[in-house]
Amino acid sequence: MPVARRGEIWLIDLGYAAKTRPSVALSVAFGDDDRAIVSFVPRTTSVRGTRFRVTHDARGFDPGAFEARGISGIPSVRPTRKLGTVEPATLAAVDTAVRLWLGLA
Repeated sequence: MPVARRGEIWLIDLGYAAKTRPSVALSVAFGDDDRAIVSFVPRTTSVRGTRFRVTHDARGFDPGAFEARGISGIPSVRPTRKLGTVEPATLAAVDTAVRLWLGLA
């Protein structure tokens, strides 16, 4: 079964209220003794500029942004379909926004 890897964009079912959204995987690979959890940040088409949103314009996607405040984790079996991979600069910007949101900056 495919596993979402860091920097990949997957379609993830975020539940009834949040819908199914493209999301970027942030976590590193888990080991055999670890829980099979993938941490991710969802993508939204609402591009209101805040310090916790990272703009993402890529071929095949509507204009949008990754929302650092939506960071979450799910079992590795839940991602639905791989949609692509973010460029390294965007992944670094999402990392920075998440650290800022969590007070780790």
